[in-house]
Amino acid sequence: MSESLKGNCLVAAKSLRDPNFHKTVVLLLEHNDDGATGLIVNRPSSIKVSNALSGHFNIPEMEDVVFVGGPVEPLALLMLHNAELLQESESSPVPGLFIGSDETFEQVLQGCGGEGTSRPLFRIFSGYSGWGPGQLEGEIERGDWLKHPGCCDLLFRADPYEVYEMVMKKIFEANRILPYDTKNAEWN
Repeated sequence: MSESLKGNCLVAAKSLRDPNFHKTVVLLLEHNDDGATGLIVNRPSSIKVSNALSGHFNIPEMEDVVFVGGPVEPLALLMLHNAELLQESESSPVPGLFIGSDETFEQVLQGCGGEGTSRPLFRIFSGYSGWGPGQLEGEIERGDWLKHPGCCDLLFRADPYEVYEMVMKKIFEANRILPYDTKNAEWN
């Protein structure tokens, strides 16, 4: 393995036809010689977080939904959040974004900051995406995935359905020789 892609986003190439990853953006949480792990950040489900966690935590009713993180272990729930108060013991795939542990799930969902502080942003994921040693590198080399730097903005977009097209446009613009928008195309 040449360099870790941890913290980067994998963007499914238009030619990738695997239904698990068609038009997805995957944030890589880990990438090393043992393989890679990530979460699909643009595939919300219809299941409300408060319903999914009702048997585990005493949390208020909320409109937030669980996202489908990938096809591996679909019953496992993972959390990404931006609560810096809880960062000491948690892994950070990109600056300002943390992987929630069992201890922090309820704290983040309850607001964790106390009175006068804003509620942290979070996403709950069902399942994750995983690759064995060398598998992801082969898929990238074959052209199945495009790379884009990861950031909190992509994860916490109000409309997750716009993330794929937005990132594809940024990748396209970064790799063009000519400007994307032409005012007078008929002059060509």
